Amino acid sequence: MTVTQTAEFAERYRAIAARDTRFDGQFFTAVRTTGIYCRPSCPARTPRPENVTFYLTSAAAHEAGYRACKRCLPEAAPGTPAWNLRRDLAGRAMRLVADGVVDREGVEGLAVRLGYSARHVHRLLVAELGAGPLALARAQRAQTARALLVGTELRLADVAFAAGFGSIRQFNDTLLEIFATTPGALRASAARTAAARSGGGHGRATAVEPVRLELSLPVRQPFDAPGIFRFLAVRAVAGVEAASVLDGGVLRYARTLDLPHGPAAAEVTATPGGPSGHRGSRAGVWELRLRVELASLADVATAVARVRRLLDLDADPVAVDAALVADPVLAPLVADTPGIRVPGAVDPHELVLRAIVGQQISVAAARTHLGRLAATLGTPYASGFEGLTTLFPTPAAIGAGIAVPVPGSPEAADPERPLRLPARGVAAVVGAARALADGELAVDVGADPDALRATLVALPGVGPWTAAYVGMRVLGDPDAWLDGDVALLAGAAAARVAPPSDLPAGRRHRDLAVRAAAWAPWRSYAAMHLWHAASAPFPRVNVEREEIA
Repeated sequence: MTVTQTAEFAERYRAIAARDTRFDGQFFTAVRTTGIYCRPSCPARTPRPENVTFYLTSAAAHEAGYRACKRCLPEAAPGTPAWNLRRDLAGRAMRLVADGVVDREGVEGLAVRLGYSARHVHRLLVAELGAGPLALARAQRAQTARALLVGTELRLADVAFAAGFGSIRQFNDTLLEIFATTPGALRASAARTAAARSGGGHGRATAVEPVRLELSLPVRQPFDAPGIFRFLAVRAVAGVEAASVLDGGVLRYARTLDLPHGPAAAEVTATPGGPSGHRGSRAGVWELRLRVELASLADVATAVARVRRLLDLDADPVAVDAALVADPVLAPLVADTPGIRVPGAVDPHELVLRAIVGQQISVAAARTHLGRLAATLGTPYASGFEGLTTLFPTPAAIGAGIAVPVPGSPEAADPERPLRLPARGVAAVVGAARALADGELAVDVGADPDALRATLVALPGVGPWTAAYVGMRVLGDPDAWLDGDVALLAGAAAARVAPPSDLPAGRRHRDLAVRAAAWAPWRSYAAMHLWHAASAPFPRVNVEREEIA
């Protein structure tokens, strides 16, 4: 999809004239006279307006016959937050493409997940984004290949396989077409300091030894690394996740993953001070590195995409902060925590079950229950990352391995039960697990937000709060609002925006929801600020009353 001479064109042209890094990855600038496309911050001379065409995706620029700029490397920019903002078919499709669905299931598989014919999906994506699903997936493969070529020491053949190409010839032809160079030349031109520091050598997996790689994770600054790492740390399930602070204030989070081609694990570190690690850099600047161990190179792109969603790395923090700081009440919170992020999820099914387990209990109690559940029903996993020993149990394992206790029975009082929740809570978890395992409940990043919420609320023991929380974390919904959340009320009170405390609780929640309407379309981020202000690591919800206990 191109942007013509409109107000939007003028806005984007001003961005490239100013070389504004905030827009990198959000659109691409194609120049007719050179035949190349660039990121908005490209240091090259600004082209004349009549020679410029803007594209929403690099795939659209490829399809129009442009090649990537070797100077600004547009494929190395962070992704765009637009696909989370958009609730339409195009946004849903792009989230699934990023997760590797086209490479694994083809265009037909993508269409089935979206609920439309393959022809309709192709036609709509070409009309909306300038490229069909195959071209969009091809662009993603090229991006993955570039990252692996300049960031690892994998053999070229392994890079081709890891990026998802079907053959070496396809790999070579694609990179020549997009980057106007061969894979070997692209690697040779990269700075040696960007080479992998992985211990995996050539990265070839065996039955015993997994593939090990290390990559840089591009992120828009400012980035509230302490906030999102703390959020994940206080919810870390023993054996499945691990978090710590290393020397020099480096933050670490690791967890096991269940990927399409086998079990895996990832470890993310955040170093303060920016890419150079200089302490003199401005606050909120962090460098992120990702280390992965995989059963198959074919899971590289999927692992990276899921970690990026978990950490909300494609968000536009400047746009979010600028919108929220306009409210005088939120302004001090934004100033205190610039670049706040909304945590996502690496496994939608796991997140649904974890949210249901934690509905009526504290974060510490939920963590205990989930740790016991993982130890009992999870799959052992031998990881090279400290603290990781277990894969979170699958919905099928939970559905088959947990019995709903009869109130007053000996089973209900058994202290060895994996889930020592009230019978209704256990029934809600087991019911959701069985629905997920049977395919009756479909939850993935491409789900329609409204349909997903309606489906979740229809499950016994699941209410609107939980459905909104799942939408916020699984779909990356930037505008979710969790009605009935007492932690939000507490944060609003701390920020002096809460309704009078002498009003009934229901009235206060309704008044706060009305007040929050002004924060759209960034209410998820506003909620994170309020939770932070309340110093409440995790809200507790009462399913029957849909209020926080």
